Amino acid sequence: MHGRELEHAHVVEAVKERELRAQLEKSMRRKIQDVRGKASEDLNAALVQTISESQADLGLSSPATVALDRDQLQPGARIRVRGFNKPVVLRRLDGSSAEISGNGTRCVAAYICAQQGKEKISILTGAGIKICTLTSRTASAYEFEIEIGEAIVENELALQTAGVELRGIPVSMGNPHFVTFVSAFAPDWQLRAAEIQRSAHFPQGVNVEFVAIDGKHDVRACFFERGVGETQSSGTGSCASAVAALATGHVASPVRVHAPGGTQTVRKNGNQVFLRGPAQLVCRGEFFVS
Repeated sequence: MHGRELEHAHVVEAVKERELRAQLEKSMRRKIQDVRGKASEDLNAALVQTISESQADLGLSSPATVALDRDQLQPGARIRVRGFNKPVVLRRLDGSSAEISGNGTRCVAAYICAQQGKEKISILTGAGIKICTLTSRTASAYEFEIEIGEAIVENELALQTAGVELRGIPVSMGNPHFVTFVSAFAPDWQLRAAEIQRSAHFPQGVNVEFVAIDGKHDVRACFFERGVGETQSSGTGSCASAVAALATGHVASPVRVHAPGGTQTVRKNGNQVFLRGPAQLVCRGEFFVS
């Protein structure tokens, strides 16, 4: 790229960043009233929901990872970055706590990497310590591989939902999943996923994946998460999809999991599961809550 073209590209990028920041600031000012006056026990959930709505204004989706002061921490899933003095709480879009989020953990790692330059980051989650290793970086775009740990794969389970039998593989990645293999995604797959989530077999709820096999190392997946509904991407959902496909002999490691929100790569080394995928720092905003 020539000098003038490079200079123009930098100007365009700066303008885009300013526009995003302005959008976020405007959205936050409009929504901050939603969290004022909340009781202390409701504050964290309300704050997460408000921030999540602000994300939607920017065309973003997926569970939010929110940094809170120590005295604001509530019981539930915590992510504490070792060597970083700011604990954070991981919650879903509806404000409820999550044991772990592969995408959320990776976003925390990208933030810490940007702040401190660390390339290997240990993060304590509700599902144990996850080690994130930086594999590439270009400007504000990062790629990490996370040591997710061991998966628990159960035998195939048949569920009766609205008079229809749905078969799938229960998988635990530190959080619960139910993986159903399909040849094609039904137009009403979201309704079927919601029926699975309401099954008495999953009293704590479950994340649902519909998975189509595309080759020896490729699958396509649709995600329906607890407390969220349909999502464009899921880190632990990608792991569960790949692990179930590996356990049933449909694929071989490594497995590329293609979803509407992008592709993530899952590999196994012995019993250990590793997840590789991107995280990009788009903008930054602050909430001031009295």
